[in-house]
Amino acid sequence: MRGSIGKIRVDWVSIGLYLLLVFVGWINIYSSTVTENHSSIFDFSTIYGKQLFFIGISLCAAGFIFIVNTKAFERFTAIYYFTALLLLIGLFVFGKTIAGATSWYNLGFFNFQPSELAKIATALALAKYLSDIQTDIKKTLHAAIAFAILLIPALLVIPQPDPGSALVFFALSFVLFREGFSLKLFWGVFGAILLFIAVLKWGVIWSIGGLVLGGGLGFILKPKRIKWSWTKLGLGILTSVVFATSVNYVFNGVFEQRHRDRFSLWLDLEKDPEVLEKINRSIGYNTYQSTEAIRAGGFFGKGFLEGTRTKGDFVPEQHSDYIFSTLGEEWGFVGTTGVVLLFTALLLRLLFLSERQSHSFNRIFGYGVVSILGIHYIINIGMVLGLLPTIGIPLPYLSYGGSGMLGFTLLLFIFLKLDGNRLKEWD
Repeated sequence: MRGSIGKIRVDWVSIGLYLLLVFVGWINIYSSTVTENHSSIFDFSTIYGKQLFFIGISLCAAGFIFIVNTKAFERFTAIYYFTALLLLIGLFVFGKTIAGATSWYNLGFFNFQPSELAKIATALALAKYLSDIQTDIKKTLHAAIAFAILLIPALLVIPQPDPGSALVFFALSFVLFREGFSLKLFWGVFGAILLFIAVLKWGVIWSIGGLVLGGGLGFILKPKRIKWSWTKLGLGILTSVVFATSVNYVFNGVFEQRHRDRFSLWLDLEKDPEVLEKINRSIGYNTYQSTEAIRAGGFFGKGFLEGTRTKGDFVPEQHSDYIFSTLGEEWGFVGTTGVVLLFTALLLRLLFLSERQSHSFNRIFGYGVVSILGIHYIINIGMVLGLLPTIGIPLPYLSYGGSGMLGFTLLLFIFLKLDGNRLKEWD
């Protein structure tokens, strides 16, 4: 469904889904932080009051986006990108450390996380480079430059340390495959991740044995359209064997202890009861409490403000990274399913709008938006449910945070502005 604001066409379906998610998020932030001595919802000294303020600022920013000339988003991408990199670099000197990560600037009235704006700038820069008529993503040099655009901000946030944001930048590689980059690399990376997990879980010998067996069966049963040879099969297996034998070195020699603990908890690797108990008391505590809160909610939930684990502060940081557990306890399976459907509908709507774009810059940026929102959505819910390792990554539009709310709002509305001017400026 489309309407207009002045002379600008607006996709009200996307805006409606956005507003619903923001409303659900604020309701659950209120529920997880309100106390018996609560005051007005406009008390900006409270968590829910601050979030309401952030929502108001984000809506004002969204309105401002609609009065900006559309061409400014494409014309000044280099300025946005390099400014974002400078802000990330500045954290090493002026950054504020919160929960062990130096990822924020202290602006007095709130803490600003530049990586949220860097995600937008990187998506714009990637869209600008790939939409250039001179760029051919199938050429090695052009593909390397595109990967460098993603890699540079990722390398700047990893030492903070902020592995969650780094993963988001790498998720933008989805855009490259949509634009024609060979899927062989995608399947290679996906296979490497599976092999890494398999070696940790079952050991090198069993993993290599399964790999050789699977490769042999694949070669025998291969579709006719796939041109395999014994040479390619042999090289593939040899490369995989070398990779598999290096997994334990990387896991024990490169990963920090907290990273090893998260994988140990996720894959049930630790067998020593004392060590396992220690891990559960630290890394595993949040996941255990969040899954218990969701389980306690049942099908219909306990009701608004009736979550005992939520009100008892059993889940640390429940208003931010673990907001989905509040939803699960108080609104149950019905509520969590509703949010999953809303978020999925938003992503599908954005994919639909992206494919309608006649200008490649708009289309590529649209896929960048989907990549960023999608990876946050999948990892956060997977983390809260205990299906994925614990990574500090918020749920867009629902988790508490001014930088996140503003960043995700700008990300969405820049694309909606580009889509709203699609016929007028580019057709």
